[in-house]
Amino acid sequence: MTTDAPAIPLDINAILRQLPHRYPFLLVDRVLELDKGKRITALKNVTINEPFFPGHFPHRPVMPGVLILEALAQASGILAFQTAGVIPTEDTRFYFVGIDAARFRKPVEPGDQLILKAEFLRAMRGIWKFGTVAEVGGREVCSAEMMVAPETQG
Repeated sequence: MTTDAPAIPLDINAILRQLPHRYPFLLVDRVLELDKGKRITALKNVTINEPFFPGHFPHRPVMPGVLILEALAQASGILAFQTAGVIPTEDTRFYFVGIDAARFRKPVEPGDQLILKAEFLRAMRGIWKFGTVAEVGGREVCSAEMMVAPETQG
């Protein structure tokens, strides 16, 4: 699972090739560092133009916690695809299949730059487990253990 290749960044075009998500549900803007089989650091620029802010909450916009978790799951998915050496097609997907120990420590607001970190923990029976942390300004805002698995046919 590990390689000696250097950590690599990915721009939005490479991310679009790795994930099936599109606006407004693509929640990774850039991969800052990726070390296959080990870890990823990505970012999501949180702007007031996000489609969820008018309803969550109009007088004090806060990014929904489930979307922070989704952003972490998307970063984990990129790490999974890159580690497996898979170039996704319409028939290839990793799905978010589980979450443990999710914690929210601080609200995420418009103007924040959400740093998404995922570390590969293990793979067992086709399920990959990651330790994830989201930070704003060097402070942890969310953490969770996440599991992703490839789509199974049949």
